[in-house]
Amino acid sequence: MSQVKLHVKKGDTVVVLAGKDKGKEGKIVEALPKKGKVVVEGVNKVKRHTKPSQKYPQGGIIQKEAPLNACKVMLVCPACKKAARTGKKEVNGKMVRACKKCGEVIDQTK
Repeated sequence: MSQVKLHVKKGDTVVVLAGKDKGKEGKIVEALPKKGKVVVEGVNKVKRHTKPSQKYPQGGIIQKEAPLNACKVMLVCPACKKAARTGKKEVNGKMVRACKKCGEVIDQTK
């Protein structure tokens, strides 16, 4: 499978647009561009039956976040606090992401 250019990155706050967790907000914990997916904190929880290991000496049923298709999430603008698409804007000779609703530059230093 070819690598996909994601519109969001690790550390961004996003809102889920579709699925069982529609409307929930969370921070991106992990971005998987090769699969076109993202892992969002507290969203798309699944149960895994795990054998005892170093990490989980007890074993048993463990709840964790599963990857979610990147097209199902939308970035939440930190300035206007709304889900918005992003565009590119030149600031100090550098291209940065900007909110399409309010035009505010989305913070690059996370």
